[in-house]
Amino acid sequence: MAKLTLKKKEDAQDSTLSEVRGYARKIWLAGVGAYARVGQEGSEYFKELVKAGEVVEKRGKKTLDKKLDAANGQLDEAAEEVSRVRGKVEVQLDKIEKAFDARVARALNRIGIPSKHDVEALSIKLEQLTELLERVARKP
Repeated sequence: MAKLTLKKKEDAQDSTLSEVRGYARKIWLAGVGAYARVGQEGSEYFKELVKAGEVVEKRGKKTLDKKLDAANGQLDEAAEEVSRVRGKVEVQLDKIEKAFDARVARALNRIGIPSKHDVEALSIKLEQLTELLERVARKP
């Protein structure tokens, strides 16, 4: 009986080993089959993926272009508003400058310092007097 038990164990081991080999062969064949199918259908699937990618890219570009146009429009509006405000500020600064100049001129006039206009008027009169003196000096 001891021989029988040993033979049954060896048969069980051979059977298990045979099953493992069978599964390993099936796994190998499944891998080879997958590789063959990818080779056959892979290029078609790749083309489908490329088409889907192109569609998504076009949609993305359209969305991006719309958002970019909207942003540029807002920038243009902001630039126009800045120009309007700048013009108003310049006008106000000119008014302030003229008011300041007038006040300074009045203050200088009160303390007896002639204005630029007064100096220019005196220069013109001085030139006229110089010409008159030159003419009188030539007559003798």
